Amino acid sequence: MTTDRDGHIRVLPLHVANKIAAGEVVERPASVVKELVENALDAGSKKIAISVVQGGRKLVAVQDDGCGMCREDAVLSLERQATSKIRDVCDIERIDTLGFRGEAIPSIASVSRFTLTTRRHDSDEGTRIQVNAGTLAEVCAAGCPPGTLVEVRDLFCNVPARRKFLRAYATEESHVKQVFTVHALAHPSVAFSLNVDGRELYRLAPAANAGERVRELFGSETADSMLPLSFDGSVKVDGFIERPNLSTPTRREQYVFVNGRPATAPSIAYAIREAYPKRQGDSRPAAVMFISLPPDQVDVNVHPTKREVRFRDGSAVKTAIMSAIEYALHVRTEPVHVFTAPTPPPKPDPAPLPSPVPAPAPVAVELPLAAAECGDAKAKPWAWFRYLATTASGYLLIETDAGVVTINPHAARERIAFERLRDSGVSQSLLIPETIQLSPPDFARLNSCLAAIESMGFKLEPFGRDTFKVDAIPQIIDGLSPSVVLATIARDLADGSGRRIGDRWREDIIARSVAKSFAGMSLALTEEGATKLIEELAACRMPYVCPRGKPTMIFTSTRELNRKFAKD
Repeated sequence: MTTDRDGHIRVLPLHVANKIAAGEVVERPASVVKELVENALDAGSKKIAISVVQGGRKLVAVQDDGCGMCREDAVLSLERQATSKIRDVCDIERIDTLGFRGEAIPSIASVSRFTLTTRRHDSDEGTRIQVNAGTLAEVCAAGCPPGTLVEVRDLFCNVPARRKFLRAYATEESHVKQVFTVHALAHPSVAFSLNVDGRELYRLAPAANAGERVRELFGSETADSMLPLSFDGSVKVDGFIERPNLSTPTRREQYVFVNGRPATAPSIAYAIREAYPKRQGDSRPAAVMFISLPPDQVDVNVHPTKREVRFRDGSAVKTAIMSAIEYALHVRTEPVHVFTAPTPPPKPDPAPLPSPVPAPAPVAVELPLAAAECGDAKAKPWAWFRYLATTASGYLLIETDAGVVTINPHAARERIAFERLRDSGVSQSLLIPETIQLSPPDFARLNSCLAAIESMGFKLEPFGRDTFKVDAIPQIIDGLSPSVVLATIARDLADGSGRRIGDRWREDIIARSVAKSFAGMSLALTEEGATKLIEELAACRMPYVCPRGKPTMIFTSTRELNRKFAKD
């Protein structure tokens, strides 16, 4: 219904209404692929074949082996709001299918040359329906296999304004590939194939699990770079997420599925961002995540193309996602030990070797490793490790069960100090209390956070104008200047005042500031000291990055080394 130019209300003709509806449902050829694949999956298909020509402009065809339709249902599917997915308004509150509005087929048929061929498994004869730009042209019997074949030719043939906004064939083809990838990931037990301009790009057999499908689509290197996700509660989370310490980061795609539906929501993006360690530059990790919850706890009817969902209890979803990510990053179930080779190889004669460049003599500053333990003994990023060497530039090299790891000992010490300070709060009393004068703004910032500061082991009290008396400091910073550390905390509180996310932002800033104080110190490490530092880092809850987001370690897998050295 619309208002005419003379102000009168009139009902739009059906073919016009269908074209308008097509604008919401059909943006480009990939939209057609999405709608038809979702219908095929809802029909119980175990095998889906997709073909496109000229990026889908000339042809989009989707064939499935699902339940198929009788002639009456096939004709009825061309009517708007005709659907087998819901019966009444109550069903909208518990939708567990992919398509349900009943607008996809008539919308697509209204802007293309459309052919539907279908047959039920219990029928000897199928049905073929042809529609030309919204006009029913033919309904006839057809010999065809069980299931449904939909062919969409000359998309937007009667809507030239829409057709001219389509991109180059390669661009439209890339969107089709993305839709194919998303649905193939979401349904690993279904066989999928994709044919582009007569070339078969993918033929995926049914996979036993999502991990196999990830390996098929993205390759072994990417699959090996992912950590499994698992959380089982009222909201269930499964899938994979990228390791934070890769030497060659993977592509940053995130595939999120809610009850099998490719979807997103602000709470999902927030949870991933908060749970994953902050990294310099692009911190967006690659992920394949499956979120499952009762259908009545999620509203999938908030977007015309069902891209975004709304949760009844968003906090429960955030908690489940964050728990799954934190568990994946922090916990391994394999036994952890330092690996000792049974027969170490003999050391080469040093006589013919060139002398290494001597490193400057460092000032040794001992980290009090006897302080509170950092995390569970099993919470380590490798099953075993063997210390190999310390480079002239100060990096530690170790061999692990999965490859070679390079460790930055300064960043490692920041991480250890950060977690101990935040979790232990053990104080070291000063023999002589120290007075520290700060600028008025810095004094005010620290004074407003005294409770948080004291919870970490400081003991401060105002002592005159813009001055604190320091009676105790955290045990872990014994040997550092209290005035420098408190000034760093004040500056970081000022910089972080606009990013107050979560209840512990003050504690995190304070702990990060203190840990940063260790960064500039030289570190002299013997083999025994290096091994001990590695063990302390591995026992941290988040060993991969320092509190400021810099990597503590860079992992190079054995597979990657073999590939780079062209080893068979």
